[in-house]
Amino acid sequence: MRPLAAPPWLRDLAGAWIFYTVLPAWPRPQPRFERIARFAPWIGLLQGLLQGLLWCWAEPWLPSGARVALVLALGLWLTGGIHADGAMDTADGLAAGERALEAMDDSRIGASGVLALVQVLLLRGAALLTMAELNLGPLVALALVWAGVWGRIAPLLAMERFPYLRPAGTAAYHKRHWLGLGRELRPSLLLLVPLTLVGASMGWPWQGWLGLLPAWLVPHRLGRRLGGHSGDTYGACVEWVETLTLLLLALTVLVAGVG
Repeated sequence: MRPLAAPPWLRDLAGAWIFYTVLPAWPRPQPRFERIARFAPWIGLLQGLLQGLLWCWAEPWLPSGARVALVLALGLWLTGGIHADGAMDTADGLAAGERALEAMDDSRIGASGVLALVQVLLLRGAALLTMAELNLGPLVALALVWAGVWGRIAPLLAMERFPYLRPAGTAAYHKRHWLGLGRELRPSLLLLVPLTLVGASMGWPWQGWLGLLPAWLVPHRLGRRLGGHSGDTYGACVEWVETLTLLLLALTVLVAGVG
C-alpha cells in the first residue's frame, strides 16, 4: 500500500525550510518550491525564537555587547546570509542608477553594498543594546520574533504590488505561482494572532504591530525606486524591515520610559 502523498502546503513548508535556512533538510515530505514565500514568516518565527533563546540563555553571564554580537551572528548563520547578500546587491544597484540591474547581477560587492550591511548591523545592534540597557528581559526575545516575522511578510507585499524585474531570474517562480495577497498571507495570519496574545500577556498589547509600518514602507519605496522587485530586493526588504522593527520597538520603550 502506497503512503499518502503529503499536502502541497506541507511540501512548500519543507521547501521554505531548505531555501531560507542552513538547517538540515527534513527527511520527508519531498519539498516543493512553488509557493514557499508564504511560509517565510514561519522561518522568521523560528529564527527569532532561536535568537531569543540565545539572548535569554546568555543574559545572566555575558555582557550586553557580547550577547548582541552572538545574536546577530546567529541570525546571519541561520539564513546563510541569503538576505544580507540581497541587501548588499540592492544597495549597489541603487547606487548605480540606470545600471541598477547590471550592478545587482555582479557577484562582486561594491562600497555601497558593504556600507549597507554595516548600517544594518549597527542599527540592529543599537536597538538590541538599547533594549538590554532598559532591562526588558524576555521582551527582547519577543522583539526578535516580531522582527523576524515582519521582515518576511514584507516581500509578500512587494510580490503583490510590483512586477518582477527579471522574468528569467531565480526568484521569478514566486510571481509565477502567486495566488494573490489574501491567500499568500494566510499562514502569516496564523502567526500574528497568537503573537499578539503573547505580547499582551507580557505587557506589549500592540507594540509588535509597529513592524507593519516598515513592512509596507520598505517594499513600496524600493519598488517605486527600481520599477519593480527582484530576489535581491526581497532580501533587502527582509533585512531592513527586521532592523527598523527592532529600532521602532526600542524607541517606543525608551520614550515610554522617559515619559
